[in-house]
Amino acid sequence: MYRIDFSTVQAPYVLASVFLFGVCGCQTAPHQVASVSTGTPVPVCDPLPRELSKVTLPTYRIEPPDILIIEANRTVPRAPYHLATLDLLAIHVEGTLSDAPISGVYPVQVGGLVELGFQYGTVPVAGLTAEQAKQAVQQHLRNYLRDPYVTLTLAEVGMKQRIYGEHLVGPDGRVTLGNYGSVRVAGMTLAQAKWAIEQHLARFLEDPEISVDVFAYNSKVYYVITQGAGLGDSVYRFPVTGNETVLDAISQVNGLQQVSSKQIWIARPTPQPGNVQVLPVCWDAITAQGSTVTNYQVLPGDRVFIAEDKWVALDTGLAKFTAPLERLMGFSLLGVGTVTRFSGPVLRGGGNRQGTF
Repeated sequence: MYRIDFSTVQAPYVLASVFLFGVCGCQTAPHQVASVSTGTPVPVCDPLPRELSKVTLPTYRIEPPDILIIEANRTVPRAPYHLATLDLLAIHVEGTLSDAPISGVYPVQVGGLVELGFQYGTVPVAGLTAEQAKQAVQQHLRNYLRDPYVTLTLAEVGMKQRIYGEHLVGPDGRVTLGNYGSVRVAGMTLAQAKWAIEQHLARFLEDPEISVDVFAYNSKVYYVITQGAGLGDSVYRFPVTGNETVLDAISQVNGLQQVSSKQIWIARPTPQPGNVQVLPVCWDAITAQGSTVTNYQVLPGDRVFIAEDKWVALDTGLAKFTAPLERLMGFSLLGVGTVTRFSGPVLRGGGNRQGTF
């Protein structure tokens, strides 16, 4: 971030702009880029986006610390899947006892066992594939039935990791997907992030399908900076939604403060090192007159700068200088008063006749 020092930077454009919108009120100068190092003005492409001529921002690219909403629409385990506790099995057996049929959904209980009923007991199936579990159940039922025919399929995965809800993009540019690990999405569009996450999940799931959207646009921001007239500057950070203007930005800080002047401008970073784009704002024009000429659209990275009131800054400076002297004089007067009070009759043992001092 570049900070413009108006006392040292040799930038005729900047000084002329401040004079025009600070003194004349509604005059604006051509928009230029003032070089911090040389002060050489460089023309800027116009027209710039304003209140009534806004532009749409480029395709959004994900960056930390954005928050994404990721929802898996299809999460079928990749074959071969090995059964585990809490999985649900759809089992149907032909040739069972008439009073003890086996047909329905059976859970894999703790210990990896599936309960087939009181007459048939339990069968260990944990760690087996569905086909192996079918053979194990069939082999077990031959102890009770003459010629059982077993149909067994996996109805539902019990311990599967749900992929749903808000996911924070970490400082390393990755989103965590629980048991499925993490995926790098920084710098990607939503379509690219969707493809990258599906490719990663394909290692665990069969043809995964997900949806990705942005829940919180935290990485694209602009700043509102107010000079504190000698009491310290204030910096406010707001996310860009793509529709803000200068008036919207200042409304976020509840308008101008008592220490603020009407000298306002946008400092916009440029790709060229050492250059900044300064866009002067006429506050009276965009508020009292409804003019849109300097009510620019705020773009990511912009600094909306509100200069201090010079008289308030001068008063604050004088107060900082005189406050120690006033405090010192106060202590001196207090000391003199104390010595005067306790000197004289009290120290001589005197006093009036009707009471103490």
